[in-house]
Amino acid sequence: MTSTSPLANVQINFNAEWNPRTRRVGVIARKIGNYPIWLKNGKKVQTTLLQVIDNHVIKYIPPEEFKPMLIRKPNWREKRTLGCLLVGAETIDPSTVTKDYCGLFNATGMLPKRYLCRFMITPNAALPPGTPLLATHYRVGDYLDIRAKTIDRGFQGVMKRWGFKGMPASHGVTKTHRRPGNIGSGGGKARVWPGTKMPGHMGNSTKAGSKIEIAGSEIEWKFATRIEIENENKMKKIKCVIKIRISEGKKMQTDTSTRVWRTLRGVKILRIDTKHNVLWTLGVAIPGETGAMCYLFDTVLPLRRHKEPPPFPTHPPSADLPIEYIHESVHDFSDPTITFEDN
Repeated sequence: MTSTSPLANVQINFNAEWNPRTRRVGVIARKIGNYPIWLKNGKKVQTTLLQVIDNHVIKYIPPEEFKPMLIRKPNWREKRTLGCLLVGAETIDPSTVTKDYCGLFNATGMLPKRYLCRFMITPNAALPPGTPLLATHYRVGDYLDIRAKTIDRGFQGVMKRWGFKGMPASHGVTKTHRRPGNIGSGGGKARVWPGTKMPGHMGNSTKAGSKIEIAGSEIEWKFATRIEIENENKMKKIKCVIKIRISEGKKMQTDTSTRVWRTLRGVKILRIDTKHNVLWTLGVAIPGETGAMCYLFDTVLPLRRHKEPPPFPTHPPSADLPIEYIHESVHDFSDPTITFEDN
């Protein structure tokens, strides 16, 4: 089946074949709050609501053309097999951004987006520019990996920032109850070592990070896709390649604009609202405060990955969808809770 994108004169092929090693595109969602849900066994669980806001594909870069900006080019032992798909969310007024930024969206034929994200995908999961991405991109029961910035805690001490125990409350302690204590050594070094845990800004911070933090999801995904290989020699070789990449990644420092993110893996979808494009995910540990933007993609955990083909490469836009999808373990309040049998 083919469908025409409403924003660009392109044809979307929904007959592409899916396999367990395929990597699909993700979506950009906004964290809008928490809400309880009751299961059919009577248990109450807390969920987090994520709203997919106006997601569209902006650009696709094939693997042979994708060249991310690196300070030093790493020595990749394997050929790069993943392409890059640029996705934008939340349309904004073109007069509020620069002319160069608006030029990114000219080929797509849409207004500029406030948020952009790059997703690494396999070439068979590529989508043409202008393709809308909705909450039906996922199904109830699927597991997601959610990446977002943590809540801004401001300037905090070592007890809150690093979990230090602190000093005793009495018995000779004077004004050092929450202080870090010794931070350096004397003798030949006589200096504070870099990376010492000290008070500072906590959460939503901007600091330099290692390149392995950025490429970590790609390395974990490649390792997870090969976890089922039975040949021990190939498995040892793959583990060796990953160790080499990690050792090289620790030496490569990114620029100061790299932000600290946190990824929560294996989050289950319990409910999908197709009218407002809202995903109800299990748990409240999703990073970020209310209103923060989150990046959602299929999980890389081997035991929670797709066993059956998902909507591939994405779910086609349709006007006759049900208002919501509810997992079989969740109680639907439109159904009766007590049934009586006629005598």
